[in-house]
Amino acid sequence: MRNKRIEKLIRELLSELGEDPNREGLKKTPERVSRMFADLTNGYQTTRKQTINNAIFTERVHNMIILRDIELYSLCEHHLLPFFGKCHVGYIAKDKIIGLSKIARIVDRFAKRLQVQERLTQQIAQELQDILNPLGVGVVIEAQHLCMMMRGVEKQNSVMVTAAVLGNFRTEQATREEFMTIINNRK
Repeated sequence: MRNKRIEKLIRELLSELGEDPNREGLKKTPERVSRMFADLTNGYQTTRKQTINNAIFTERVHNMIILRDIELYSLCEHHLLPFFGKCHVGYIAKDKIIGLSKIARIVDRFAKRLQVQERLTQQIAQELQDILNPLGVGVVIEAQHLCMMMRGVEKQNSVMVTAAVLGNFRTEQATREEFMTIINNRK
């Protein structure tokens, strides 16, 4: 990322908004915003290999494995405003499992890009499918979008839900229903 160029652009933006980028409270804002964007978009620089870090294990299990309520934060590519929520991921192992934290890292790798929730959901599901070749994968994301809450229609209580299902999560209704029942069973 070209930090100095981004800092210059943020200074220009502040001026265009009618602010004085040299006033005390804004002097370091361009540097902070540049670092923020580097952090919020570091998913572009992270590879699959770095994310997984050899945490694929051979296990003779064919169970449904679910990790729910994975916090996620992303930036809407249309307005550059955050969206945030929970991601639920499930797969049915076929002789391979993945380290639990790696599922959350996969979510972060794709969330830390300019995104739309629909594509993010599909990318997470496809990544697990490509890595593990499981019998099936299910991903559900529930998120609130500040572009919907702060501007435009200003609907503060709206939640967008997207789902991507592959393999037997798509072809077998009972499998899909079991997954949905488990992720919705909150105590």
